[in-house]
Amino acid sequence: MAFRTPGSARRFGSGRTRLMLPVLLALAFLLVAFLVFTAVYTNLLWYRSVGFSQVYTTQLRAQAVLFFGSGLVMSLVVGANVVVAYRLRPAYRPLSVEQQGLERYRSVIDPRRRLVSSGLLVLLGVLTGSSVAGQWQVWLAFLNRTPFGVKDPQFHKDVSFYVFTYPFLRLVLGVVFATVILSFLAAVMVHYLYGGLRLQGPGDKASPPARAHLSVLVGLFVLLKAAAYWLDRYGLVHSERGVTTGASYADVNALLPAKTILAVIALLCAVMFFSNLLRRGMMLPGVGFTLLVLSAILLGGVYPLLIQQFQVKPDELAKERRYIERNIDFTRRAYGVGGAQVVPYGSAPVTDPKQLQAEANGLSGVRVLDPNVVGPTFEQLQRIRPFYKFPDTLDVDRYPVDGKTTDTVVALRELSGAPSGQRSWVKDRMVYTHGYGFVSAYGDQMAQGGNPDFITRDMPASAGRQIQVAKPEIYFGERSPRYSVVGGKGQQELDYPDNSLDDGQQSNTYHGNGGVPIDSFFHKLLYSAKFQDKNLLLSGAIKQQAQILYDRSPRERVHKAAPWLTLDGDPYPAVVQGRILWIVDGYTTSGGYPYSEQTSLGEATRDTITDTRSSVARQANDHINYMRNSVKATVDAYSGAVHLYQWDTGDPILKTWMKVFPNTVEKKSSINDDLMAHFRYPQDLFKVQRQILTKYHVTDPSAFYNGEGFWQVPQDPTTRGRLQPPYYQSLKMPAPFGGPAAFSLTTVFNPRGNPQLAAFMAVDSDPSSKNYGQIQILQMPRDAQPPGPGQVQNSFETDGQVKGDLFALRQGGTKTVAGNLLTIPFGGSLLYVEPMYTKASGGKEQQPYPLLGKVLVQYGTRIAAAGTFEDALKQVLGGTGAPAVTGSGPGDGRLSPQEQQAISDLQKAVTDYEKAQQKNDYTGMGDAWKRIKRAQEALSAAQQANARKPAPTATPTPDATASPSATPSPSGPAEVSTG
Repeated sequence: MAFRTPGSARRFGSGRTRLMLPVLLALAFLLVAFLVFTAVYTNLLWYRSVGFSQVYTTQLRAQAVLFFGSGLVMSLVVGANVVVAYRLRPAYRPLSVEQQGLERYRSVIDPRRRLVSSGLLVLLGVLTGSSVAGQWQVWLAFLNRTPFGVKDPQFHKDVSFYVFTYPFLRLVLGVVFATVILSFLAAVMVHYLYGGLRLQGPGDKASPPARAHLSVLVGLFVLLKAAAYWLDRYGLVHSERGVTTGASYADVNALLPAKTILAVIALLCAVMFFSNLLRRGMMLPGVGFTLLVLSAILLGGVYPLLIQQFQVKPDELAKERRYIERNIDFTRRAYGVGGAQVVPYGSAPVTDPKQLQAEANGLSGVRVLDPNVVGPTFEQLQRIRPFYKFPDTLDVDRYPVDGKTTDTVVALRELSGAPSGQRSWVKDRMVYTHGYGFVSAYGDQMAQGGNPDFITRDMPASAGRQIQVAKPEIYFGERSPRYSVVGGKGQQELDYPDNSLDDGQQSNTYHGNGGVPIDSFFHKLLYSAKFQDKNLLLSGAIKQQAQILYDRSPRERVHKAAPWLTLDGDPYPAVVQGRILWIVDGYTTSGGYPYSEQTSLGEATRDTITDTRSSVARQANDHINYMRNSVKATVDAYSGAVHLYQWDTGDPILKTWMKVFPNTVEKKSSINDDLMAHFRYPQDLFKVQRQILTKYHVTDPSAFYNGEGFWQVPQDPTTRGRLQPPYYQSLKMPAPFGGPAAFSLTTVFNPRGNPQLAAFMAVDSDPSSKNYGQIQILQMPRDAQPPGPGQVQNSFETDGQVKGDLFALRQGGTKTVAGNLLTIPFGGSLLYVEPMYTKASGGKEQQPYPLLGKVLVQYGTRIAAAGTFEDALKQVLGGTGAPAVTGSGPGDGRLSPQEQQAISDLQKAVTDYEKAQQKNDYTGMGDAWKRIKRAQEALSAAQQANARKPAPTATPTPDATASPSATPSPSGPAEVSTG
């Protein structure tokens, strides 16, 4: 029998430990390699499934070149300086306490010097490469840059220099700066560790070789600083020093020559440092460095400040006028608002009753179905089963209905998951895989009871011949599951419940090609690792021909196919040739356009919808100064196919990326007419443009400098602290714009710091129109501005008749929800329309949803509420089209004595009701309620009688600009929501 001695046991144990460590390291390396391979290869499979593999491989190549190129340069240069510093170490080191302490470190490091330095250099290279690889778009855009054909007025360089070349030069300069700085720090450490630099002891603190080496590195740094100073000159076109963005008077006349001088001084200073290779001593480099620092302070800081304070400030407008002109011109170009037409409007409201009636007769298609309010209504009436879901914000589109193009509110019935209590992996991933159905309703009319008047509805869809949907399954949508396994041989995926069938459901097997095959062990293994789900590997339910669908939202798919695009926050569905397509607007943006005002994309696009609606994505707070809607993208809701279409054919940034990724963006001519009919002017671009036009509608430098006539986007009148969103509506613009009614995106402006209305803005959103994208602005007279949105809302809440109507809507356990407040040019003035919805005030268990209660209308000083827009308009126009007029007598548009008495009785009854309510006096409340109903009936009868009487011959003068009453609403604030 053999016995081990204790020593041999220890030797055996230590050997096993030494063997285990390499094995563990090898396993860790293999695991990391497998995970990296999984991420890269599954991404490649996804890109192949949508036909955009070129996009991914081009990114990978660019990132690899930048990663290895920059990492290798950093490692080699820093490593070379470490080697040089080591070889320049002194042969003899003086005996000192400092050197004795360093000797202990040298004894530890020297045996492992190569391993330690190699490891640190590899880590440094990886960190550098990772940072630079993220800038692949800057590099590719520079290599494929396209001229803009516009030169800046200061340096006379094409704008492409500032958009493509300047950022790349800054990137290169930053990497080289970092390399030199890290080389200097590494050299200092090595020189100090091996005695070339000393902090203690008599004599020189640096050996001559160390001094020469470090002098060269400092000289290189200063040389780079000279290049940076020279490049800084071009960066002045983005300066914020003056009144506006861009090179100001002080920049051009003080900072520009200062940068040039500093570049020359830095160049001379670098020569002084390099001279230390030939001569001993630091006096000359020290003098040069001191001169550079003082020059930077005096020329780069103090001198421009003095010019600003003593030349510009006393006569700022005269000095800055030229540069303000540049800023106005280039800002309007950069944001595409240079062609915005501003015309005066509202100074002469129409007074002829016949003309007003004619305009009223032609006023059709006013949208009273608010897509931002009726999402819960669609869901309650059309989701059919609780595992379907509608978005909280619906979309507005146009469809030919009964031979007429009609504004419609549309949505998709998407899947929210398997039914509660019936969850399993197979059901979650292989049965409940998709939504079903396209739902639409008229935008300008409602069904009985205030319900939406549906055009397409139910499952299967029952739309007659209006909107034909051949493929109603929604496999790719905004609420699609993270991933689903579909299309397996014999696999049954739920389409919709159908009680007429034995199993109670209509099933379907996916026959598209939008997924990645997952019927092989290798692919199952990869995706099991990717999604960390062992069932993908172990489940026997996955059959032949099965595919895995993932990355399914429209914005996500378009973003991966075109990572250089900024995408609109609100994709919308459209039925095109029987298929449901998601339409996504893509923007090319830049922050490098010279002389253009910068804006935060996130802040400019924020409003009530983005702040309160989860289905509309908020933009990142990127600062941009150029924006174009260059691409229209589509995603097929069934197949997942992605198509990118060139939209702005003149955009140089788009042309640049079409060079980078050839054949990925299709020509504009390839867009078919059916698809073209559903394109619209995008909301986020419009929001940015309206933010810019709050100031840049002013084109005179003097007025711009003084801030004369600046506007602001109004607050949403029904939601405090948030901006009013723009609205899609069909409207006819007045002369000089004229033309037929067009589908438009509209907004209004307040004067800065004033609640009244300054201007109305619309952009033609019909791509078939020759005026598509034309921004049209109606500017109100400054001495007689009509009420703004907040004032109109206050008028609705305080008007005697409307107050009673709203009070009635808010009884019986219901509350009101205000819809979109539409502003419409009408009769030489403005018509305001707001649908008011009602819904139960119960909690979620009651699942309340809004129904249209009243339509509120204001024109001039006349306000009315009725069940339909047409009835409310008749009341406002007195039944003959005449607004409020001066004079006396029946039918003259003024309130008759009977109307005045009825309103007085109604107001008193409402007041008595509220007093009784506060005292919990139910008897008093009941009595007051009866009086309210009698007063409403009396008012309605008096209005009808007054409308039937002939109007006098007195000259009508509608007061379209009178301020609304400021009487507080006795019925209290309504629950607010907006469209």
